[in-house]
Amino acid sequence: MTAPPDDCLARNEWLCGEYLSTRREILLDAVLQHLQLTGVSVLLGLVLAVPLAVAARRWRGAAGPVLGVTTVLYTIPSLAMFSLLLPVYGLSAWLVIAGLVLYSLTLLVRNILAGLRAVPEETRQAARGMGYGPVRLLLAVELPLALPAAMAGLRIATVSAVSLVTIGAIVGYGGLGNLIYSGMNTYFKAQVLAASVLCVVIAVAADVLLLGVQRVLTPWLREARA
Repeated sequence: MTAPPDDCLARNEWLCGEYLSTRREILLDAVLQHLQLTGVSVLLGLVLAVPLAVAARRWRGAAGPVLGVTTVLYTIPSLAMFSLLLPVYGLSAWLVIAGLVLYSLTLLVRNILAGLRAVPEETRQAARGMGYGPVRLLLAVELPLALPAAMAGLRIATVSAVSLVTIGAIVGYGGLGNLIYSGMNTYFKAQVLAASVLCVVIAVAADVLLLGVQRVLTPWLREARA
């Protein structure tokens, strides 16, 4: 009877420190790609969501179409979304980014719009009485007061994007999803577990970081609680 191998990689164990030490560069590259895809997609989604939410707030007729279209986009399955975008972006990282941007719009637009709608009308009237024009009113009064709701949407959209990036493995741009996908195909336990845990760590870290940013940007909420 042969003795079992003394290497956890050879034994294909779930918990294997040898995998972490020997695949460090591979894991780091996957984490960096995951962060890049997530960061770029959420940032672009935010750039698009703010004007859409502002338009929906200013013109009542725009609210229905904006919310309707973004909701429909969110209901499209990820594989179908990538297939629809494939003729435009090809098999590239932008295919994944474009899909994530479209998915993030629902969460971002709804929360930013909710925040803008929650700004008291008397606050707007007071600002107009002080000579605030539409642009200054938006930038100095409405958006700051809408920050709590907007940041809540941003946190959800970011955590969602961290998860959805993994699906990009089907086109070779999935960050840690590439390792999960290849590990599942070969039943490489240590790789699947390590990449999955890192995805969770990134999602939790991103949420905590954005929560800290929210607290810094909204000091009046801390004062109100105190």
